[in-house]
Amino acid sequence: MAHMDTPETQRANRRYMKQAMTVPLLDEQHEFDLARRWKDHGDEQALHELTCAYMRLVISLATRFRNYGLPYGDLIQEGNVGLMQAAARFEPERGVRFSTYASWWIRAAIQDYILRNWSIVRTGTTAAHKSLFFNLRRLRALIANGTRQNLTEDDRIFIAKRLGVGASDVATIDARLMTGDRSLNATVSDSTSSENLTEWQDLLPCERPLPEEEVMENHDSKQRSRWIEGALESLNERELTIIRERRLRDDVATLETLGVRLGISKERVRQIEHMALKKLRTALLDKVPDPEAAGLLA
Repeated sequence: MAHMDTPETQRANRRYMKQAMTVPLLDEQHEFDLARRWKDHGDEQALHELTCAYMRLVISLATRFRNYGLPYGDLIQEGNVGLMQAAARFEPERGVRFSTYASWWIRAAIQDYILRNWSIVRTGTTAAHKSLFFNLRRLRALIANGTRQNLTEDDRIFIAKRLGVGASDVATIDARLMTGDRSLNATVSDSTSSENLTEWQDLLPCERPLPEEEVMENHDSKQRSRWIEGALESLNERELTIIRERRLRDDVATLETLGVRLGISKERVRQIEHMALKKLRTALLDKVPDPEAAGLLA
């Protein structure tokens, strides 16, 4: 899904980059002082000077991701978000330059933006998918000098080992990257005739049951409920309590809990449950010739 910058946007980007390149670089001690003033005292002027000095770093990293078809200005702005996140978390006492620390946050922010917007269909859902999305093209080019269109099983294993991911993940992302988005309203054939054109959405199966199947299922469900209610009438009060608590509820009661409630041992509860199930089966057999086929007994 390509996004083109307008001429006005391109001019604005050039002005922004030109301005960013005029901001002087920071020496290590001044950078440390700015970071300490921001962290200890919330000095927004120090934060502004610190982040402005590294806007050129954002531009440099954003340039590496221009071939994903997203607006360059958006990549830069997402990188600036990562720069601000880095400034909020930076700990100057660790002795690491801010540029080193901020690079990870800037790159992560840009990559997350690309994954969210590269396609209307979500692409990367795991860390493995993200790694493959940004490295698969490069590794593809290494395989047989990029002469093969389709990856073999050995190719997928090679890439999986290089990136520390599963071969199945390689196959999933490779198929996703090699196949562009397609509108469901696009026609299947290349025919120019407007008559009898079939759209891709016409070929999608509906997984919902048919109307007659819904009617039959509702009728059968009501009939099964009547059969079960009639069979439950054959149980005495204690058997009915145990069956309801053990078989007819989502949160099944334990034998020990029912034993305490009824004043009997848990082994006695198990025995009564077993006898009650036999009585239910007998009662259902009197009403239904084959209760298992009717979905009543497993």
